[in-house]
Amino acid sequence: MKYIISKKVQEMQPSGIRAFFDLVLGMQDVISLGVGEPDFVTPWQIREAGIYSLEEGFTSYTSNKGLYKLRLSISRYLKNRYALEYCPDEEILITVGVSEAFDLSLRTIINSGDKILIPGPSYVSYGPLTELAGGIPVYIDTEKNNFKLTPKLLEKFIDKKTRAIILNYPNNPTGSSYRKKELEELKKVILKHKLICISDEIYDDLTYDFQHTPFATLGGAKANTIYLNGFSKSYAMTGWRVGFACGPKEIIAGMTKVHQYTIMCVSITSQMAACEALHSGRNSVEEMKREYKRRRELVFDRLNQIGLECRKADGTFYVFPSIKKTGLTALDFAKKLLKEQKVAVVPGTAFGKQYDNYIRISYASSYDDLKEAFARIEKFLRR
Repeated sequence: MKYIISKKVQEMQPSGIRAFFDLVLGMQDVISLGVGEPDFVTPWQIREAGIYSLEEGFTSYTSNKGLYKLRLSISRYLKNRYALEYCPDEEILITVGVSEAFDLSLRTIINSGDKILIPGPSYVSYGPLTELAGGIPVYIDTEKNNFKLTPKLLEKFIDKKTRAIILNYPNNPTGSSYRKKELEELKKVILKHKLICISDEIYDDLTYDFQHTPFATLGGAKANTIYLNGFSKSYAMTGWRVGFACGPKEIIAGMTKVHQYTIMCVSITSQMAACEALHSGRNSVEEMKREYKRRRELVFDRLNQIGLECRKADGTFYVFPSIKKTGLTALDFAKKLLKEQKVAVVPGTAFGKQYDNYIRISYASSYDDLKEAFARIEKFLRR
């Protein structure tokens, strides 16, 4: 059957996250610090809105662009929160999570052979989806710069074939993010070379120590930016699968064209729930954020106590500690920890081959589970 499968798909590696967690299935008493999913249930009023929409008979298709009510709510939310203005008719598209929004962005802007810059470590889908769209992923290692891209480093990787750059901040897997001044410096390089910036800001609400700044709000950047966000992380709505893309009307029109042939529209039930999230979910978001921040402090303190070097996360619910001192590869560390102590983490190589000295730990688990998990990790390290 191999000859039937396209070469691109044959050469594509399985997700490093999912491949590892196949090992977890069926194991008893495992504490998972691997899955990037809130351990909170979607707030009740949001669930109730979805249920009520079904009871009222809202079971039809929506516009390919998504419910106008939701697009209008997103437009108002971004204007009120960030002074970021997008027209709900032409500049906003509702997608099946940010994952689809990202895929559509690439398929809309890439011509065969275009280079897409990806600061690493990076989320697992960025490179493979770039290749599927006919582009060439170019990875920029940021390890020596505290896992942050700098203007000088960015300049080194730009050539005539460079089409776009992907910015993901706060970053999965490192938790690193950028202050406004840092973004302004990156913007100068991006605009100088007329690059498109695909800005994945799904973790914007989970920025802890300073104000998140959307890239599109920077002077002159909006016309070159595809702004991606959604409801999965902030509102604990992963299973509802609702994201959105905002950008210049020509790009959004192109993305909508691909979207209408592949997806048609996002579930109307999920869109109705998302409307309620924007209407009444802010207090729930802040409550969850406070708890994540409390967990971040616990995780950072325990990593220091057990001797694993780690940069304190600016946002998200991840940390990316170094395991170099153990002498183990990331995969061996993760497998042995799972087998001996029943704690699941993700090998750093899932986010780039060169990150073999790192693991990703998610603190989207209960405070008590985190305490127990780190007690087990400490036992493991003592061996």
